[in-house]
Amino acid sequence: MSPFFKRFRDFAYLEWGVIYRDVTFALRRKKLRAVPMTLSACALILALQVIQHSGSTGTQWVNRVGGVYATLPWWKALLRTPLSLFVPDPSLPVWGLIAQVVFMFGIAEITVGKRRTFGIGLLATVAGTSFARYSLWVGPDGFLGLPVSTLVVRDTGPSAAVVALGVYVACRYRAWWTGGALIVAMLIEVVFIVNLAGFEHLTAIVATLVLCGMEGHFRRRREALAGAG
Repeated sequence: MSPFFKRFRDFAYLEWGVIYRDVTFALRRKKLRAVPMTLSACALILALQVIQHSGSTGTQWVNRVGGVYATLPWWKALLRTPLSLFVPDPSLPVWGLIAQVVFMFGIAEITVGKRRTFGIGLLATVAGTSFARYSLWVGPDGFLGLPVSTLVVRDTGPSAAVVALGVYVACRYRAWWTGGALIVAMLIEVVFIVNLAGFEHLTAIVATLVLCGMEGHFRRRREALAGAG
């Protein structure tokens, strides 16, 4: 075995060994029953994709129940947010989106649980929507302001949730290099492709890091109180 391959094997084990063990153990023991939420999410994405491509009536219905725009009133955007998480961009190939959801939602569902996976997905989506509203408010000349034309489009899909879940799982399993690579990749995206999606991904990452920091703080506080008791 070459030294390079050995170093890479050791690195991979340190970064992903425990995640791989937990995921494969759950899949061997429960098979597809280990990821019911992920499978439901994929089915919902496919159903919404079919509906919005079935004609103008289908498109209008999807927009009405799951279409989020920065110009919507807050209460209406929040009501649509849970479903908007699974409304795919009609201009993008749905199979790539399904692959992302199967991979990242599946890993997160097994490693951190269904409720936390869905909760982080919602947090990331709301954070992204909040950035879009902020950018629209400050205008294109304000700090992190984007052209209005990029802000009035439909703002849906699980991409921000996928990125946030990747960072969250990396933090939980101390896969620091993987988490750092995800953050750097999103920064590069923003630098070279200035669009709403890139900034929303970064906003979702910031929200996730804040959540991880809060969880770590409260965990250390509980441990200190338990030790003092």
